[in-house]
Amino acid sequence: MKVFTLSDLHLSLAPGELEAAACYKPMDIFGPAWTNHHQRIEANWRALVSPEDAVLVPGDISWAMHLADAAADFAFLGSLPGTIVLSKGNHDYWWQSISRLREALPPNCRALQHDAIAIGGRAVCATRGWLLPEHSEFKEKDDRKIFDREVLRLEMALQDAARLDLPPVVMLHYPPLIKEGQRNALIDLMQRYGVELCICGHLHGAALKNAVEGEHFGINIVNASCDHIGFTPQLLWEYKQE
Repeated sequence: MKVFTLSDLHLSLAPGELEAAACYKPMDIFGPAWTNHHQRIEANWRALVSPEDAVLVPGDISWAMHLADAAADFAFLGSLPGTIVLSKGNHDYWWQSISRLREALPPNCRALQHDAIAIGGRAVCATRGWLLPEHSEFKEKDDRKIFDREVLRLEMALQDAARLDLPPVVMLHYPPLIKEGQRNALIDLMQRYGVELCICGHLHGAALKNAVEGEHFGINIVNASCDHIGFTPQLLWEYKQE
């Protein structure tokens, strides 16, 4: 079994009558790299991912505003090989009730919300994350409460991962670091629970040149934004059951 990651799919496959709705957003407005990007994702995915494999998708899955509007995007995911593990991004407004979402997803998709699942010999857990306190746009009055809540949600997810008695892997939509050497509560928490791999996304275009990746504080940080890794699932690890 191989475990891959690919974040920020930004799907917008609404059927014809919905093309004028808010959920329809062609991504090529963000540059030629995004032209027909879902077709590139599908081709690259099918070339690499087998039915017994898994792909971790940390957020910004669909532009839909409501769960029903995401049906075509879910159908696209359902057509792809492998188990797909989803977590929430800042643009996933359709992600409200986790029970309703899990009922709406195709059989090969799993949604994580402050909890964990065993995938490829590891305990994969997730929460969305938020702007970090050291970010230039962080507003103490508006963002502190949300950030602190996400720290609590990450601990809930890590506690759930601990019950699986497997090495923990964290999916965050927002990067857990924006400057090398500048730790924060998310990093402290992951260190305390022995996390060695954290997958994130969120950054695009010019912002990607400032992405902090590689090993920091003993945690390997992987940014899997689609345009960062060529709209191609990136291999994280391979698991061979004994």
